[in-house]
Amino acid sequence: MPKLSINQKNWLLSAHVGFAALWTGAVLSMFLLSLRNTHSTNSDVLHTLDAAITLLDDWIVIPSAIGSVVTATFLCWVTNYGFTKFYWVITKWVLTTGLVIFGTFWLFPWGNVAAELSGQEGLQALDNPIYGFDAKGVLLGTVIQVLFLFVIIGISVIKPWGRRPIKAKNQVSAN
Repeated sequence: MPKLSINQKNWLLSAHVGFAALWTGAVLSMFLLSLRNTHSTNSDVLHTLDAAITLLDDWIVIPSAIGSVVTATFLCWVTNYGFTKFYWVITKWVLTTGLVIFGTFWLFPWGNVAAELSGQEGLQALDNPIYGFDAKGVLLGTVIQVLFLFVIIGISVIKPWGRRPIKAKNQVSAN
């Protein structure tokens, strides 16, 4: 595939940054709602905050994470970044993959169960050990996500590790 022009690369990079910003802001919002929910004294508020966390996850976090991965893939594919040329790109891929897996298999289900239980049980959900575990999982999970997203953003800006060494394909040994 041909490389992008500077203008095309900038548009793609802008989309990537936009998706990353949406993802980070939504997860930060989920953390704040989850933190607020630790002090709920009204069953409607408890369920509304849990439902809002799930809504943010379903409609902003998941699409923006997908958008971030798709735009990153295209940036690596059609620019000089490549997939494995730079240590900072590899690090971002590893961290992003970890966040997507963590969000898919733990954070997303914890939020859904917490919303379902608070909807069914009201304030009694606070006494349910499953709700307590899942609500704490959402609180701690969103902190982890936000911290790692900030690290990924920092790596994107600073690009702290350089290019991987290129080994010659046809090295001739001197005997």
